[in-house]
Amino acid sequence: MTIFQRQVSVLGLTSREDVPNGHIEYEDFPHHIDVTAPLLHALFQEHWAEVGLGHMVDGSVLELEFTAAPKLCRLYDGYLTVLTEGWHMHLCLEKSLGGPDRRNSEELSNKRIVSRAALYRRINQHGQAKSWGIQFWNGAGERMMNVFLPNIFVGEAEDLLPEHKPNLAKLKLYDQLRRIYILGEEKIPYESNPLKTNYIAVCKSTRCNADRSWEQTYAAVQAQVTESGLPIEVISSGCLEVCKAGPVLFYSADKTWYTRVTPEVVTQIMAEHVIGGQPVLDHVYPPQKVLATT
Repeated sequence: MTIFQRQVSVLGLTSREDVPNGHIEYEDFPHHIDVTAPLLHALFQEHWAEVGLGHMVDGSVLELEFTAAPKLCRLYDGYLTVLTEGWHMHLCLEKSLGGPDRRNSEELSNKRIVSRAALYRRINQHGQAKSWGIQFWNGAGERMMNVFLPNIFVGEAEDLLPEHKPNLAKLKLYDQLRRIYILGEEKIPYESNPLKTNYIAVCKSTRCNADRSWEQTYAAVQAQVTESGLPIEVISSGCLEVCKAGPVLFYSADKTWYTRVTPEVVTQIMAEHVIGGQPVLDHVYPPQKVLATT
């Protein structure tokens, strides 16, 4: 396990991309999950009212706004999932197994993960910055989604401000991010990675095994985690990709999926795995082969 470092390693990498009527100036920062996760958690949980999310390629632009803080901001199998009332997004921040069946090849995992990240400014032909944001690329060098940062030329009602009267206060967030992630002048504002907090999820999907009660399993997990005093969050979840032999449980600390988890099995998982560090092989999914000893 790596130690969380609050001081970002300065890359000192800048680049320029020429575009019609100007260029984009990029300043790269480390794309390791101990950098990208705190950054995105802060933006989506603390600055959601200031930022937008989107995707920009020649011929199309998608822009999404937050109308409230996300209902969910969590890491599952390498993907950051952000859920709002009207839409949701996924972004691969670390290698994904491809679900409990581990469908992803090494090549596919390396292609999907964020492999470059940069703060950017779009600058017009007169040398004036016109917009600010964050761009991500995958392992194939393809553009992934980007975060739109506050624009000094846009008012609170999304109208253009009068010419020559920009709201310079809106550069505060960009400047703060630059001091932390580009210049290394300030530390990441978390003592640990906020997306690496351990949790146990109990699947509540009704599309399979609807006759098996997940509620009793969830209640048992909640009660035993509370009794243990361990810093583990307990959540109910949508589909956990097993879709057989429920109730299904996922333990984020080591990405273990469990099936047929009754309240009695919860007791066993808590004692042997969560506390003792040894998975309960009779219920692990996919089933684990146990070698006989002589």
